[in-house]
Amino acid sequence: MGDEPDLRDLEIGDGGWIIGRHAEVYADEAGFDITFEALVAEVVARFIRSRDPARERAFIALQGGRRVGCLLCTRLTDDIAKIRLLLVEPGMRRQGIGRLLLQAAMAHARAHGFRSMGLWTFDGQRAAEALYISAGFRLVTSHPARSFGRDVVEQEWEILL
Repeated sequence: MGDEPDLRDLEIGDGGWIIGRHAEVYADEAGFDITFEALVAEVVARFIRSRDPARERAFIALQGGRRVGCLLCTRLTDDIAKIRLLLVEPGMRRQGIGRLLLQAAMAHARAHGFRSMGLWTFDGQRAAEALYISAGFRLVTSHPARSFGRDVVEQEWEILL
């Protein structure tokens, strides 16, 4: 429904939006506590302060001038890119925004010399898991953990680019 969202890099105010929306959405949908907000804030602050603009990029999805999704493509090593903080607003899901963000990040990583890409998530994110599988990612590790005030199964996924 509607046109494809526009994607742009990080601008003033986006960091606060990423932190706030992650905290609110994951508290509501996954029962995460405030320590998740702290982790997101640390990731965003590190990205803003020390990213390599030649290789690392934020993708902010805008629909009608309103933020509807985000993803950070970061450098883990010279050869490995890492997806961080993928989020699509709950009311905007199932419209291809997550796929658009993921495909843009993968294309960016390929174009900037990364050979593979990884991400961390937790079990139970069925739509995200389906997206990763359809894009060619494979699950490489899965283990139980206590994170963000609850028991989760942490997962790591990767794809060769």
